[in-house]
Amino acid sequence: MYRKKLTALSGVLYVAVLLSGCAAKKRETITSARNTLPPVILWAWERPEDLTFLDSERVGVAFLAQTLFLQNDEVVLRPRLQPLKVSPTTKLIAVTRIESLKTTGERPALSDRQTEKLNSLISKTLELENVSAIQIDFDATKSEREFYRQLLVKIRQSLPGHVPLSMTALASFCLGDRWLQGLPVDEAVPMIFRMGVDSENIKRFLASGNDFQEPLCRSSYGIAVDEPLEITFAKGRSLYIFNHNSWAAKDMPTEDGWAR
Repeated sequence: MYRKKLTALSGVLYVAVLLSGCAAKKRETITSARNTLPPVILWAWERPEDLTFLDSERVGVAFLAQTLFLQNDEVVLRPRLQPLKVSPTTKLIAVTRIESLKTTGERPALSDRQTEKLNSLISKTLELENVSAIQIDFDATKSEREFYRQLLVKIRQSLPGHVPLSMTALASFCLGDRWLQGLPVDEAVPMIFRMGVDSENIKRFLASGNDFQEPLCRSSYGIAVDEPLEITFAKGRSLYIFNHNSWAAKDMPTEDGWAR
């Protein structure tokens, strides 16, 4: 009997080690895939964009692929309506913007039905040409966070293991707010712009040599061309740049101008 228990326990330990090894291998695969993306990513929002001038070795594009509105128990799709021109070699990240109560004025049900619909629509953006990764932009309120967490779990399960899953994050989420902990994403991009009343405090905190407390927020960061950021992060972080206007070659900062 004792020997049988030992054999059973050994089997359990073997499975646990095997699963741990598979998880580690999956993380390595995703990290490798993320490292194939250029170090600088331009956000291309809902406006006509001609980005054929980009050096695709150094710059990629995270483009708004669709906006999804949570209304009652429905998910309303608004696809990208404006043209996006890029060279065939440009690496793309498909971004989905999720809007809820603050935009629609209708309290969402946050139902399983909506989770399934969102998962289907977001996962489908991977089928768009040259898309290498998926990003979600959702300013979830406190009451929406658990729904968002479950959605991310679903999406991570639906995507191929080698595809990076990214999310944007308010900079404040990356400091004292711990709700990002354990989310199944490969990065949470702290948006260090349009921060409202917290702006000066957060910039002062970072300028003093401090860093974001949440590990998911330490592999990338986002800035805006019209909000200069005099902060130096450790090399190796991906830099996302937002432009309120359509991008043009003259708007591109020099290599020295990108805080790397």
